[in-house]
Amino acid sequence: MNPTGALSPQAGQSRVVRMGLVQSACTADREANVRQALAGIAEAAAAGAELVCLQELFAGEYPCQAEDHARFEEAESVPGPLTQQLSVAARQHGVVLVGSVFERRAHGLFHNTAVVLEADGQLAGTYRKMHIPDDPHYYEKFFFTPGDTGFCSIATSRLAVGPLVCWDQWYPEAARLTAMAGAETLFYPTAIGWLDGEEDLHAAQYESWDTMLRSHAIANGVFVVAVNRTGREGPLRFWGASVVYAPSGELLAKATHDQPQVIVVECDLARIEWSRTRWPFFRDRRIDAYGGLLSRWGQ
Repeated sequence: MNPTGALSPQAGQSRVVRMGLVQSACTADREANVRQALAGIAEAAAAGAELVCLQELFAGEYPCQAEDHARFEEAESVPGPLTQQLSVAARQHGVVLVGSVFERRAHGLFHNTAVVLEADGQLAGTYRKMHIPDDPHYYEKFFFTPGDTGFCSIATSRLAVGPLVCWDQWYPEAARLTAMAGAETLFYPTAIGWLDGEEDLHAAQYESWDTMLRSHAIANGVFVVAVNRTGREGPLRFWGASVVYAPSGELLAKATHDQPQVIVVECDLARIEWSRTRWPFFRDRRIDAYGGLLSRWGQ
């Protein structure tokens, strides 16, 4: 294992990892939501998955559609009861898990947190969502403190996991720094959808989201996995379409827009080096000229 936390395969060697995506529709019944996630993990593992990713805040309905103090009661510590259930599932099925938790860090301090569980059930690492949106029915700034983990790579027995969360999807800096930390795959647990009354924008909104994900794969020579919610929650209709892109930008799998679905996809990590030696974007980066990125705006 190298200092970045990334695994160190031999150049050119095939190293196939079967990745499972569990796309679900949630209700107000928390126990039912958790049961369906655990069932999705079991289904993916039975189909050969070695790593399984769940959607953002999978244990409940998306809590941020209103600035409602009562929703803070849904938060819990990490580790805590929900991560313990994931730990049991990881160990039972022998899979690495990427989950998503409404984290209560301290009194009055909350995060939107991705957790990575090793196949033996141990907590391998956490990532706290760095970019926090504030839009109609996405009032996350009311609930979540911006993350302080930085952009990271978490070493597991299957691959180097690059955890990110939803709104992070729109930031090339986040994808770049996570890849530079050694991540072989960027994982985005996600809750994004269409808002009633904006039907004329729906196609463009979805296509923009999908294009950003594909671009992160190409620009960084990594696999990209995004697992999104589906189903309606109030005026939001989550658009599903969970997706896997190869480092070349090739579409490997895409879920339906409007139904729960479990997908298992073979990803050969040897494609990372193949892509990076043919499109050597990391070689040609002008790190001496990027200081302006640390400013809010240009001169």
